[in-house]
Amino acid sequence: MDSLGLLGQGFAQALTLTNLIFVVAGCLLGTAVGVLPGLGSSMAVALLLPMTFALDPTAAFIMFAGVYFGGLFGDSTMAILMNTPGQASAIASTFEGHAMARDGRAPQALATAAIGAFIGGLTASVVVVFLAPQLASWSANFGPAEFMALSLFAFVATSSIVADSVLKGLGSLVLGLMIAVIGIDAFTGTERYTAGVPALFDGISIVTVTVAVLALGEVFHVASRIRRDPEAKQFRVSGRPFLSAAEVREAAPAWLRGTGIGLPFGVIPVGGSEVPTFMAYDLERRLDRRRARPQFGQGAIRGLAAPEAAGNATTGTAMGALLALGLPVSATAAIMLGAFRQYGLQPGPLLFDRAPDLVWSLIASFFVALVVLLVINLPFAQLWAKLILIPAPYLYAGITVFCGLGVYATSGARFDLLLLLAIGVAGFLMRRHGVPLAPLMIGMVLGPLAETSMRDALLGSGGDWSVFVQSPIAVVIYALLLVVIALVVRSRVTTRTRRDV
Repeated sequence: MDSLGLLGQGFAQALTLTNLIFVVAGCLLGTAVGVLPGLGSSMAVALLLPMTFALDPTAAFIMFAGVYFGGLFGDSTMAILMNTPGQASAIASTFEGHAMARDGRAPQALATAAIGAFIGGLTASVVVVFLAPQLASWSANFGPAEFMALSLFAFVATSSIVADSVLKGLGSLVLGLMIAVIGIDAFTGTERYTAGVPALFDGISIVTVTVAVLALGEVFHVASRIRRDPEAKQFRVSGRPFLSAAEVREAAPAWLRGTGIGLPFGVIPVGGSEVPTFMAYDLERRLDRRRARPQFGQGAIRGLAAPEAAGNATTGTAMGALLALGLPVSATAAIMLGAFRQYGLQPGPLLFDRAPDLVWSLIASFFVALVVLLVINLPFAQLWAKLILIPAPYLYAGITVFCGLGVYATSGARFDLLLLLAIGVAGFLMRRHGVPLAPLMIGMVLGPLAETSMRDALLGSGGDWSVFVQSPIAVVIYALLLVVIALVVRSRVTTRTRRDV
């Protein structure tokens, strides 16, 4: 009851007229920035940071929360409509969400994403209110060996399940890992695969890779097919801007499963919401294969509902981890940690004692921001969907311009534009030859974490490799990995046997 009383006081503060204005402004700004390729909630918070030092800390962080959640909504909007996610967390939504848009169900896809994000975020906010201490305790059990096991699980599961060909999946994963290790080695200070180019010493940004492979690669693919298949990008937009009862029944289990997958990852630093969104997508794809008539690849609503719920569930508990532990598990959370320190505050258990008004007002603003975003996005789903009725030459030319602007805005380096072009061509070739994109992104996102975890574990054990199987948590993760591999092998053998018959 104490938590409920404190939350009630937080609502009283968050629902004042001034703070409501900041919540709405943050939601609108986050959504607008998230719509632009390469820009997302982290960029919006970073740009806002210098502008908010004159604000009251409570108002500033309430606005940041709106930007954080709004960025995810905006990312998903462009992922669905243009196959152009603003950040890596929206990549999984492109697979079935964009297929729904191409099938004339763009408003339904946007409504599915908005409701899924609302359910995932609302559930996570409730968890933060009541279970933050337990989540913090559970997260403390993860060390380098556990993170290495979790990374390996994500590598193998994604490359073997998302891809129809295991070899192509592993090839895509290896390419992502190769990109991830480019730059100066943080441990030894040596150059790795930079070819002596100073611009590569800091590595290649995930923003550049995401925009190049998914957005620019799609533009090249469309351009290569526009004369051969002129109807390929002729979209139809349904006039029904809401979900039918049948669609709600279809999506509801996926929303719940995605929420369940996303919740724990808010307190496990594995790169933000990218991993749980892919895991939620993989689970729905495996379940779909058991159906008499599989729907994935044709715009399966469950393939969009699950990642959206998982992404926002992770975001919600990530904010709880930041407040309770001072643990940033995403780029945006890391920027917000810096903002706390600028105000002379240190997130962690003591923050709840030293600044309870700020903490509980911020938590209450999560609920307010989710409601505001649902109100903003659902009525305008059909309006957003009409973006895809723009003629293809103008539409994809605009996407190309925003790709360049988004990447240049993050670094200010012309060299990154050349990387954008080169990696975009690689993305086009991957599409042309049926190589999946998801393993590449997983390798890029989790590669540095896996490398750091492996080195830390070996340094702590004096080079003893058995450290990776000494932890009960790591053993459980490896056991689950073996189960996944066995299921994949069984599925491949069964499919091949049926073809032979």
